[in-house]
Amino acid sequence: MNLNKLRDKAYQCAVAHGWHEENLSDEHFLCLVISELMEAVEADRKGNHADTDAFNRYYNCVNFKENFERQIKGTVEEELADACIRLLDLAGLRGYDLDSFDYEGSDTEDYSDMTFTESMFRICVYITDNFYRNELSILLNEIFSFCKNRNIDIFWYIDQKMKYNELRSYKHGDKSY
Repeated sequence: MNLNKLRDKAYQCAVAHGWHEENLSDEHFLCLVISELMEAVEADRKGNHADTDAFNRYYNCVNFKENFERQIKGTVEEELADACIRLLDLAGLRGYDLDSFDYEGSDTEDYSDMTFTESMFRICVYITDNFYRNELSILLNEIFSFCKNRNIDIFWYIDQKMKYNELRSYKHGDKSY
């Protein structure tokens, strides 16, 4: 996976939709990453998981946006993809090279013995830690590691969510950030 291409795509979409008209801090963007992780927790509490079988079955039968909203929107998988997209966007904004990091050889948390909430808390700890928060590759890799442990094809969900985001209105209608 070429993460710099994903980074550029996420950043360009954010620019086109008005999300970089102000000069905002890294803390602002990282807070929004945490908010996506908390939305994933809420989705998990409600048992909202994507129905990829139905999504793929109806892919050529109905409008993409409608299909996405029925089968993926508001799910754990979508919110985790949103967290990644926000990190990719920040990497694009700040010019981070994401492809120079050794994702396969890196040391990540072992999420297998953690509950969903413990895992999301652990990732939030990385985000708020002064040492790690400027290491966007490490933050992304923690989400990737969690998803791999839970058999979530996060790159597929990122791709679908980015397609959906391209169809959304400027600033998603009425959001201020």
